[in-house]
Amino acid sequence: MVIDNNFYMRLALREAWKYQGLTYPNPAVGCAIVSDYGEILAVEAHHKAGLAHAEVNALKQAYFKLTQDTSILTLEASLDIHTYLLANHHNIFENCSIYTTLEPCSHVGRTPSCATLISKLGIKKVYVGMLDKNEKAHNGNKLLEQSGSEVHINVLKEECAALVYPFKKFLDDKFVFFKWAQRLNGTTDDGIISSELSRKSVHAMRDVCDLLVIGGNTVRTDRPTLDARLVNGKAPDILILSRSKEFDTTIPLFNVKDRKVYIEDNLEKLAVYKNIMIEGSSQMYALTRDIVDYYLCYLAPSIGGVNGLDTQEDKFEILNVSKESQDIIMWMKRI
Repeated sequence: MVIDNNFYMRLALREAWKYQGLTYPNPAVGCAIVSDYGEILAVEAHHKAGLAHAEVNALKQAYFKLTQDTSILTLEASLDIHTYLLANHHNIFENCSIYTTLEPCSHVGRTPSCATLISKLGIKKVYVGMLDKNEKAHNGNKLLEQSGSEVHINVLKEECAALVYPFKKFLDDKFVFFKWAQRLNGTTDDGIISSELSRKSVHAMRDVCDLLVIGGNTVRTDRPTLDARLVNGKAPDILILSRSKEFDTTIPLFNVKDRKVYIEDNLEKLAVYKNIMIEGSSQMYALTRDIVDYYLCYLAPSIGGVNGLDTQEDKFEILNVSKESQDIIMWMKRI
């Protein structure tokens, strides 16, 4: 039968984008496991730094589907999953193919080597979207080829490069993304807009970002906390962009433990941070337009409010669109 490699890689990409912004300092990665006759055995992603990589999560689910062995479902630590698979696989993956958006890692760090696991499980066909430029983890393909695997690279390379671009920016300099929520009529004001699930996702991003940038008028009007309480996470440092340094310090964001709050009329503080989220509307959009790498929009199925992103005309390329809650979620870059 004819296998559509692009189709399976797109499944891996779609899953990985669900966790974009949540895996820092690791890249977002997706993986699909496919049988020799094209059956989808698993589609998974890397969820958070320190947890199992995408390939391990996918192999775990594929193993369960092939064996119905529920014991593996109780395992969460990457090393435990590696160990269980190596002891119990009995060559069930021999005729399977694996599709991964990023070259499997070769090194042993917080988690074991994915390339080593794949090779020991006897998987003969490995399809890779993007080579890993991280010197600590690259050369996984070389390890796989040396073990006898047939490695195909650059499957949907451009799409995989867009997925891993934030990671590349972490390594080289910093990654900056601008997040906002709006209704169907384009408004961004007048209370809560996005769903609770979307807000939890944003809080999870705050948990792993270094710095959150917000405008002074928003702070004075909304009196926000800007923490990660919905996921019991840590609160990022805050940069309030404002000409005036006079603020009511009873505003909750000033009273979050172990956080730094800067009040500046410029963006120079960004130089010492790696993963930066900007939240705001029209004025903040205009002020940060030249430094933003990606844009993240939560589009809620409602109408209301008064004001929206009233700014200069811009065009965007949609990198990924999903609907994980009642909102439509779009990752974009300006073109």
